[in-house]
Amino acid sequence: MFFTQCGDRKMLLLIQSYLWSRGIAWGPMACFNRYCRFTHINLTVPVFQSPGSASFGMSVFNLGNAIMGSGILGLSYAMANTGIAMFVILLVAVAIFSLYSVHLLLKTANEGGSLVYEQLGYKAFGIPGKLAASCSITMQNFGAMASYLYIVKYELPIVIKAFLDGNDNSWYTNGDYLVLIVTMTIILPLSLLRNLGYLGYTSGFSLLCMVFFLIVVIYKKFQIPCPLPENFINITVNVSQPQVNTTDEECCKPKYFVFNSQTVYAVPILTFAFVCHPAILPMYEELKDRSRRKMQNVANVSFLGMFVMYLLAALFGYLTFNGERNAVEPELLHTYSKVYNFDVVLLIVRFAVLTAVTLTVPVVLFPVINQLLGASKEFSWPRHICITVALLVCVNILVIFVPTIRDIFGFIGASAAAMLIFILPSAFYIKLVKKESMKSVQKMGATLFLIVGFMVMICSMALIIADWIHNAGSSGEHADGH
Repeated sequence: MFFTQCGDRKMLLLIQSYLWSRGIAWGPMACFNRYCRFTHINLTVPVFQSPGSASFGMSVFNLGNAIMGSGILGLSYAMANTGIAMFVILLVAVAIFSLYSVHLLLKTANEGGSLVYEQLGYKAFGIPGKLAASCSITMQNFGAMASYLYIVKYELPIVIKAFLDGNDNSWYTNGDYLVLIVTMTIILPLSLLRNLGYLGYTSGFSLLCMVFFLIVVIYKKFQIPCPLPENFINITVNVSQPQVNTTDEECCKPKYFVFNSQTVYAVPILTFAFVCHPAILPMYEELKDRSRRKMQNVANVSFLGMFVMYLLAALFGYLTFNGERNAVEPELLHTYSKVYNFDVVLLIVRFAVLTAVTLTVPVVLFPVINQLLGASKEFSWPRHICITVALLVCVNILVIFVPTIRDIFGFIGASAAAMLIFILPSAFYIKLVKKESMKSVQKMGATLFLIVGFMVMICSMALIIADWIHNAGSSGEHADGH
């Protein structure tokens, strides 16, 4: 490598920013000394020379896509097991904590001179820091893929039954078989492609599907009575609603504070729903006229929009099925199968969500494959195929043998999501931000945030594992996807 203008510091810093943004180490400065007269560059200087092209509005939309996912389907379940008031408190707390962690991440990126999550980990703690970030992101992606395939396992049998009038004993209505078929025929071929750029539009489609889902949830709240009379089960929307049994009205009153064995899943579900932090820095890099304040405003608007959607989805889903005999399931969309065998609107929602999650799995899998392939290695088709097949096999085994999607939400939310939201941003901030630019209050806040993160992760994991042990003998009760 050589430079036409020796001593062009701007050119070197531009290359430095380019290499950092792709996770490539800068390397010894000695190799440049033969071409340039200066002998030192401060590698911690936060220089991001490449101009961004994404507008403020587009960045808000893209970050909303990154936040929104399958977690919205589990929020009504969380509200049913915490009560409305407690759920709102937890939702506000997790949203504020997530925004604070975005603040820490952006500040650390400016001070640390990198816009790559894993590279910040390397700069802060060396190889252990990079591995912690990489493993957390990989676990989060695995959890997202598993939750998407769980939706296929739950919803595709209902769609097939609606068209073919299949019974529960038919092989083509078995969720496990359908997950394998969809993986082999659709997801695997797409995942083997070297370029998935055209699938990027599925994230926007997924967000639109979830908005449509929210509208239907609100609409169905005013159509489905509570409690559900016996003759209302599995009727179509064209039939007039029967009168509600007044003797059961008490059980349909909303509860504001609930504590039971399933309450432990509430915080992990919320953290799973809000995690988007690996996408923050790439979006920061693409932001036009970027500044830390502008990116923070992008995050504020996106999180506010998702907060409103999450609250509405949880509230109206819970109020629809809050009767004692009609408990909300961990995956809200599947709960409507208690009421309708065939409903056109719900069928459209299911088909749209199934399409979105199926096409999103390769997009989520792609960065995991690239990370395992290694940036410095030449592309190899045999290695690419083996890694892709192995990853999909692992995800399918997880979906087939884990009892419910609640366990995916709970475990990933308590581990990887807690790491990405609480622990890693605060730890990187404490390590990388210079003492002269960090006020004592800011350092104390980051330290407390780190302690809270460890408490959330340890307590949630301990309680979830205790619940698994307690309910180990009753796993046969959760066979909704089979």
